[in-house]
Amino acid sequence: MSRLNYHHLYYFWRVAAEGNLTRTAELLHVSQSALSAQIRQLEERMGKPLFERRNRALVLTEAGRQVFNYAEVIFAKGEELESLISRGIEPEYQRLRIGMLSSMSRNFIEGFIEPLLNRTDRKVHFSLHARGLANLLDGLARHEFDVVLTNTQLQPSGSPEAAWQSQLLARQPLSIIGPPQCEPAAAFPEGYDGLRWVLPGEHHEIRRGFDGYCSLHQYRPDILAEADDMAMLRLLARDSGALSVLPEVVVKDELEQGRLRRFERLPNVYENFYAITLPREFMPSLVSELLARPLKELT
Repeated sequence: MSRLNYHHLYYFWRVAAEGNLTRTAELLHVSQSALSAQIRQLEERMGKPLFERRNRALVLTEAGRQVFNYAEVIFAKGEELESLISRGIEPEYQRLRIGMLSSMSRNFIEGFIEPLLNRTDRKVHFSLHARGLANLLDGLARHEFDVVLTNTQLQPSGSPEAAWQSQLLARQPLSIIGPPQCEPAAAFPEGYDGLRWVLPGEHHEIRRGFDGYCSLHQYRPDILAEADDMAMLRLLARDSGALSVLPEVVVKDELEQGRLRRFERLPNVYENFYAITLPREFMPSLVSELLARPLKELT
């Protein structure tokens, strides 16, 4: 039975962590050609390419990312062994990398990671990375994330390098919210003439849902301001004196304090939350557990 050559694995691990073959060769005091040969032998042993070149940069393939994850654990164990001998401490954990859309609700993020926070086995290490959507999808394609969270539904990708899958995780009902002094005299749309609005941008899913509701009732809102970021929209709803359309959890404190009031809930209009993943040969068990939970309606 052939055995894995950990010398080859170590060289691969250092190159993957450094991201540069020449610099790693200098740090390890070996020639670049010798280092490349070690990595080629590991790829032959694995039967799959571990790196691919993109614009002169070395990028891990999916198999390379999996090998790197195991190498991280393997060589961390060596450090843990030293800690065990010297201090009697042996930490163990699973790694999970979560990308999240920077403008989405933090209430949903907190609910999504709640099972990780409530674990008592101390064997989970997760990281959260807030970025724009294009950056998130690029990172997903490069296998930098295990899962990406967004409130934007994506069309299926036609690119084999980024054939992502989208799963609906949860949804929040939307309400018309505003300061108490702006309470409409009648139900939508009759009582809303002359009132101004602060709304998400026209490409936001909340805005598209509200625009459809307005079109159904032949109502045209007088828009004071637009903002895609939920934290910014919360401030505008609180301080502008205009109406807004939001999930109530975004302005939960203001509603409890009486600074804002819910005037009515929009029927069958929601903010939706999605998990974006790539079809993978090796899906981390933590991701599978999180995505297997039933659809939630947040209120």
